Amino acid sequence: MSEGNKTKLITAGRNKKWTQGVVNPPVQRASTVVFDTVAEKNHATINRANKTLFYGRRGTTTHFAFQEAMVEVEGGAGCALYPCGTAAISNTILSFVESGDHLLMVDTCYEPTRDFCDKILKKFGVETTYYEPTIGEGIRDLIQPNTKILFTESPGSITMEVQDVPTLARIAHEQDIIVMLDNTWGAGVNFSPFEHGVDISIQAATKYIVGHSDVMLGTAVASEKYWDQLREQSYLMGQCVSPDDAYLGLRGIRTLDVRLRQHAESSLKVAKWLEQRPEVDHVRHPALESCPGHEFFKRDFTGGNGLFSFVLKTSNPRATTALLDSMQHFSMGYSWGGFESLILANEPKSFNSLRTVANPNFSGTLIRIHIGLEDVDDLIADLEQGLARYNAVILEQEATA
Repeated sequence: MSEGNKTKLITAGRNKKWTQGVVNPPVQRASTVVFDTVAEKNHATINRANKTLFYGRRGTTTHFAFQEAMVEVEGGAGCALYPCGTAAISNTILSFVESGDHLLMVDTCYEPTRDFCDKILKKFGVETTYYEPTIGEGIRDLIQPNTKILFTESPGSITMEVQDVPTLARIAHEQDIIVMLDNTWGAGVNFSPFEHGVDISIQAATKYIVGHSDVMLGTAVASEKYWDQLREQSYLMGQCVSPDDAYLGLRGIRTLDVRLRQHAESSLKVAKWLEQRPEVDHVRHPALESCPGHEFFKRDFTGGNGLFSFVLKTSNPRATTALLDSMQHFSMGYSWGGFESLILANEPKSFNSLRTVANPNFSGTLIRIHIGLEDVDDLIADLEQGLARYNAVILEQEATA
């Protein structure tokens, strides 16, 4: 990030009308907003969609500060808030589709996104076509007359493929198709969505925006063309968040740059160490050439973070269990983006239910890890001991075969 962007993270959303003279905007909790005069009530009603106190579900000054900060960080015209990342994805899509529409969804999307398409959109008469993440210009062949949305996620969930978002966006816009991006990995600062053709940038702010594994929160920042519809449709679907959660999202923004840089530095060191391990087939870290779409990462991203995957040469569930069960610094848990390191295993057969056109067909187990803010040498030592346990089980099995 440039020096200007670092400063932006510190100053975003700190307009005096939100801070009321203190450093951080106060947490304003409210359902009912009361008015002294009919004129005041009428003014609030007319301006209810424009950061004016009207009713709690429209937001308080705490929400307005966080929304304004997200727009300053990512760009766009406005930010809608949701109680989690999945709600941000599903409600953003629902804000723009109707029965008979067609959606192009990247095959490496977040698993709940796929479930939403297959179990909810299908029921409403919206068709989904999954496409290979590195398709590029080939996306033209999948566009239908009723295609409404092109949904991207870059890097892809679990397998980390980096997409050529500018090319996909250019082609989609030729047909007036809305381009949406799950920008959680980029955190809004390492990938600038609106500079690369995205119309709506979605994040599970639960991850790096909050950064401390203690809040569920989602955001969707839209361009001017789509902001009014996103805002009003999301409001009609009852989407709102706690002001306390909005405050914690805003607080997380202040340290986002320094956290991401440390996550990225440590994860790259671990990734390069894993590349040298005899048990590892390859590492899927966007900053390494072994990751599909690495060239787009170099071109479009300004930095990395702590999340990546590596693939073992074999699939041995018993050995993998031995690796995972006694880790000292890596915990098994869903989500990522907090200060702690996490680890999860995906056996090759698991991708058969997750993918329809981009099955990676690994022969070995894929391990996804999030490198936290611990001492990186401690994390490497933990992985080394885990791999030693892994090897011990394999040797034992070979000896008794």
